[in-house]
Amino acid sequence: MYNEYEIRPMPLSVGHCRKQVETFLQRNGLRLDSVDYYACVFRLGEDEEPLAGGGLKDNVIKCIAVDDNLREEGFSSRLVSHLLSEASQRGHDSVKVYTKPCNRDIFEAMGFQLIAQATQAILMENGRQLRSYCHYLSGLRRMGRSGIIVMNANPFTLGHRFLIQQAARQVDWLHVIVVQDDHDESDTAGTTDIHFPYAERKAMIEAGTRDMLNVSVVEGSSYQVSKATFPTYFLKALSDVSETQIDLDLDLFAHFIAPHLGARVRFVGSEPTDTLTRRYNQRMKEILPKKGYEVIEISRLAVPSGMGTGQTTPVSASLLRRHLQQGDLAAAVPLAYPTSWPYLFSQLAVRALEQELDTTPKPGLVDRDDNGAHNDMDYQLMRQSIKTLRPWFARLCTDGKTLQAAEVKAIGMEAEAQMTEATNGINTHKGALFALGLTTAAAYHLLKKQQKQDGHEERTWRKAAIQPSELQQAIMELARGFPRPNGTHGAAVRKTTPVKGALDQAQEGYATLFDDWLPYYRSLAGDIWQTHKTLLRIMCTLDDTNVYFRKGSLAAGHLKEEAEEALRNFSVDRLRQMNRKYIQEHLSPGGSADMLALTIYIASIAAPPNLAKKAI
Repeated sequence: MYNEYEIRPMPLSVGHCRKQVETFLQRNGLRLDSVDYYACVFRLGEDEEPLAGGGLKDNVIKCIAVDDNLREEGFSSRLVSHLLSEASQRGHDSVKVYTKPCNRDIFEAMGFQLIAQATQAILMENGRQLRSYCHYLSGLRRMGRSGIIVMNANPFTLGHRFLIQQAARQVDWLHVIVVQDDHDESDTAGTTDIHFPYAERKAMIEAGTRDMLNVSVVEGSSYQVSKATFPTYFLKALSDVSETQIDLDLDLFAHFIAPHLGARVRFVGSEPTDTLTRRYNQRMKEILPKKGYEVIEISRLAVPSGMGTGQTTPVSASLLRRHLQQGDLAAAVPLAYPTSWPYLFSQLAVRALEQELDTTPKPGLVDRDDNGAHNDMDYQLMRQSIKTLRPWFARLCTDGKTLQAAEVKAIGMEAEAQMTEATNGINTHKGALFALGLTTAAAYHLLKKQQKQDGHEERTWRKAAIQPSELQQAIMELARGFPRPNGTHGAAVRKTTPVKGALDQAQEGYATLFDDWLPYYRSLAGDIWQTHKTLLRIMCTLDDTNVYFRKGSLAAGHLKEEAEEALRNFSVDRLRQMNRKYIQEHLSPGGSADMLALTIYIASIAAPPNLAKKAI
């Protein structure tokens, strides 16, 4: 009977395939959820209507449906076996499924075990992953009264530190479990919210609790149910999703996580603003005591809103992220615990590089539309390069008493080597890494110097402003400790022209940037073409060694003239015309792109003119 049918992958990026799957699922009372892979059963030689289908999101089976006529024919088992095989080929040795409670027997017959249940959904698993995780947790048990905090810490704030301190005083041992949700909406162009990866969040918490002798930071797992994995496809109303997710999470916590850690207390911070988190806390108080656990809610830390106002603001990671999204490091730093500061710089450096890359169209440069004048790189390669560099910007935030050029150079060379390995030898961001890396090291050193002078507690209600003049001076001093490079485009150009290279610009403290490009960029706040116009402004004045190396001084002069005219009579069509021309001429103003990224970055970390130095 099976010989009459075949299972075919359905690439959902193809319009008609997606439509077929959506129509099939609707016919079976389901919605298409986020999946990496989907396959359907068809009659052999036909492709009009799927008879069964199922998908995978990482190691989670989703959107399983079988036509009524085939439900008794064992197609569910055949389809699940296919998905298990696909998951295995993708490196997953344990697979989960969220399904309706009525389907429990079907999946148990295929080797799945129930690990959590709620009224409208159950979570089942095929494999030993949960058992392995519980074995790990058992090795962390401590004598006496133990408690647990489960936190996202996106990023780790003064509020998270306060919650841990208050909880640790009430138990003999406190376990802090980091939510292992690395779902990042910024993986696609156009970020919707800032997200710190799991490894960074865990590192922040570990560094921020190192002085607490009765606190351990516990590896997270996929058993803290996350938005990335929880499906909505079989729930009748999307309003049911959050309640079901909460109940499944708490059921799994009560039956597996807490018992293996030997903990009977769950700590949680109060939630004055977020409705979903407040509902989670409420359900926790309703469910966990019935299962023998104490729930202790600790009032969230609030800081003064401003000098003399008498008002306070709850410290929240979402508020901190909002400041970063707006490019306002000065407002974000006072909310973050100091161990998180390097990651704030890293986030803003990545944000600047992504904004430069996403500026579309650009003349001769890689953007979302095309590769510009480059045959060896494209948009996805550039994004991979930025992702690779991310942790290195945090590494460049060194805590030494003095700023050592040799140490910064060594870290930068390691970062460049890893970037080059990730891009198969392509120089995607060498110039940008130098400029943003140098600036990061200098700016972080200034911030730490301010902390030592003022004390962090004195600035919890004020902006932590880095003055542009001080940043410029710190960049100059650091750059003067770098040896002159050999073998670069800039070095080659310097041999035949008086043009200054990247190191010269840094040793002069990026004078044109601070005097011209930065004020111009800030003057365009609210203009949707802010980065496009700033790029043209930079092209008007920068002696771009990339252009000199590729085409010589005559072409460099023409480029400046064209940029001036394009800025004077700005239009998107004009940018596209310049792009077509530069592609034909193999002309790429890569140095200007680096300076655009640096301008965006410095705008986000240095105080604007209206933030007086006395506010530090």
